Order: sequence, then C-alpha cells, then structure tokens
Amino acid sequence: MKRIPIIGVMGGGQVPSDTEKLAHELGRALAGNGWIVLNGGRNAGVMAAVSAGAASAGGMIVGILPDQDLSRASPHLTIPIRTGLGDGRNVLNILSSDVVVALPGSAGTLSEIALALKHGKPLLMLGWESLPIDLSEADTVDSFQSIPLAIDRIREMLAALE
Repeated sequence: MKRIPIIGVMGGGQVPSDTEKLAHELGRALAGNGWIVLNGGRNAGVMAAVSAGAASAGGMIVGILPDQDLSRASPHLTIPIRTGLGDGRNVLNILSSDVVVALPGSAGTLSEIALALKHGKPLLMLGWESLPIDLSEADTVDSFQSIPLAIDRIREMLAALE
C-alpha cells in the first residue's frame, strides 16, 4: 500500500479574511490531489480555513492540538490529536509533514518556519507580501502567491522525496 503524502499547513490563528480565503482554497486544492492536510487543529484563522476547505473536497484532515480540549478544535478535523504540549506541538506539526506550506502568521508560524528549516523539510511560503526572514540561502524554500503554482511545486517536492 502506498503511503499518502502529508502536507502541513501552518499560519496564524488571527489573520485577515484574504488569508483565510487563501487557506480555504489551498485546503480544497490539497485534498483534491488526495493529500492529507495537517495543521494546528484549532477552530481559528488559517487552521480553521484550511480544514474547512479540505473537508469541502472530501479530504482527510489531521489537527495537532496544543491542548487536550476538543471544544476549541476545528469541527472539520478527521483526526484530532490532543497533545497537551502547548507550543511544543509545533515540532510535531513539522516532523509529521512531508512538505510544509506556511501562510502568513505571527510568532507561532515563524517558529514552525524555523523548525522546517532546521529539519530540512521542503518549505513553501504562500501569500506573504514580504518574507519574515531572509530565506535566500535556504535551498528547500520557495515562495508563491498562486495556489496552482504552489500545487505544482508541491508535486515536484514530493517527487524529489521518493
């Protein structure tokens, strides 16, 4: 049996509506490709929007929750994972992902970007007007504004991992 790729989508819990819309569309596209969508699991911001988008396309969504409280989890999760780890769950988000997609966010998202770089995970920045750190030296990072171009690049990244 072939393993299904896991695409981790990271981003802020409080983001503008255009970022939520982008996350929703991304979730639909990822699920449409048959990939598992992994995120921070909460019913807020990018996490909620990407989960809703993936669910609308019949996708499987894994949420790595910071606590043990399912009441704050997205209702669209297929598999909620209660960790009780707080921000430490960011390590699980990254290490469990084959490819990481980072949408705009704040400190938590930046920590996930740093962890992806530290662990050599293919990283795709989507929707950033300007990158939060200098990533010009990182050869596993790409930046896009378009979901179709991002999906093509994810396919390439996954093929390189095989």
